[in-house]
Amino acid sequence: MDNEIKKNLASNWFKLLQNAICDDIIKLENNKINFKSTTWKRNKSKDEGGGEYRILKDGKIFEKVGVNFSKVHGKFPKKFQKNIPGASKDPRFWASGISIVMHMQNPHIPAMHFNTRYICTTQNWFGGGMDVTPTIKDSQEKIKFHKTLKTMCDRHNRKYYKEYKKWCDEYFYLPHRKEARGIGGIFFDYKKNDFENDFKFVRDVGVTFQMLFNSIIKKKIKKKWTFKDKEMQYIKRGRYAEFNLLYDRGTKFGLQTGGNVEGILMSLPPIAKWK
Repeated sequence: MDNEIKKNLASNWFKLLQNAICDDIIKLENNKINFKSTTWKRNKSKDEGGGEYRILKDGKIFEKVGVNFSKVHGKFPKKFQKNIPGASKDPRFWASGISIVMHMQNPHIPAMHFNTRYICTTQNWFGGGMDVTPTIKDSQEKIKFHKTLKTMCDRHNRKYYKEYKKWCDEYFYLPHRKEARGIGGIFFDYKKNDFENDFKFVRDVGVTFQMLFNSIIKKKIKKKWTFKDKEMQYIKRGRYAEFNLLYDRGTKFGLQTGGNVEGILMSLPPIAKWK
């Protein structure tokens, strides 16, 4: 399959998913609030693509949710080339993806993160994943969440879930705190075995996330919470901010490749606290 066709298929899917998930979020808010949309260009003096990030704030359910789509191309800086597969041979790249972070009003509903991407250098690959960060422990929710992810992974390869869960547990870990960011999920990168099969998996990851966040929110939206619960949520968000600013590869990639700063940092919570 031609590389340009692969790029179009991937970026069109990410854009379609952005629209579908934003529609779901607006429906959950009973159509009483909408996203603020911002389009951006990577390099205004050159045609190097760009994207659109959408942010909804102060909803009944969502305190802040960002849904970011990007499709960019250009050259990696020299200091960055050795860290990217295929970039040392040729610094040119093309990348497209969707990234979503949800911070909730109700502390019973976990913060949720999802992203998938397709990157092309002299090599092409998919990456992405999803994870949830609860404030209040719910062992049944954790079991159901991971069971759903395993069922989805098993549709494609029975080795995926164990491998990608482990990768997620190791990735979303705060070494300075010696603690996990949340209850995990799946994380994968450098998937470049077979475009058609890998693309099917990436689409399934997106649809599964869409199903999961709807299910979790509808189950927990009516649960009562206290001021103490909210304070606990703010502390947990502090951990979330620490990870995204200190360790997150997507944040570093976006900033080092000339991405939109506000779009990249949309993952940060509206309010966070530290003891």
